[in-house]
Amino acid sequence: MTTKVAVIYYSSTGNVHALAQAVAEGAAKAGAEVRLRRVPELAPDAAIDSNPAWRAHLTATADVEVATHDDLRWADAYAFGTPTRYGNVSAQLKQFLDGTGQLWAAGELSGKAATAFTSAGNMQGGNESTLLALYNTMYHWGCLIVPPGYTDPSVYAAHGNPYGTGHAGGSGLPGEQVLAAANYQGYRLATVSARLLGSAV
Repeated sequence: MTTKVAVIYYSSTGNVHALAQAVAEGAAKAGAEVRLRRVPELAPDAAIDSNPAWRAHLTATADVEVATHDDLRWADAYAFGTPTRYGNVSAQLKQFLDGTGQLWAAGELSGKAATAFTSAGNMQGGNESTLLALYNTMYHWGCLIVPPGYTDPSVYAAHGNPYGTGHAGGSGLPGEQVLAAANYQGYRLATVSARLLGSAV
């Protein structure tokens, strides 16, 4: 049985998108079937156009499929990505999560493995608190949290965040070490999910 992983994210200028791609590649490397999905943009055009990088990224990723509840039903495991907003989850991803009440009530989200990744403007910009806030939803869903912990050298090389890959976006797009940690996180999620399913990858 092939493990199915949904990587669902919001990214404004591309940092979280790059992490999401690396997580998806890591899960695929573990033998998982992967869906990479973005959540809809909610910001008004005036806000987006005030930052050329924001508009450019939105245009460049228009072909990435938008996440739906069917992706959540389909998946055995979830990886969620968000930029930090004052140490919290972005409104765009939060709205998607807040709309899952019927799935939660029906028990369709419980028992699945879940992990998360994020990016803030600087190293101490709220990456850890954002991940912890995002995991609160997963607790309510009844998911099994699969953080990277300190289980691979790539985590240490990427500044050692045991809660999930975190990037200092003010330094530009994620570099090789951070992407390697995100790749490992996706690999770990898929392998742990496979164990939960009683299959081998």
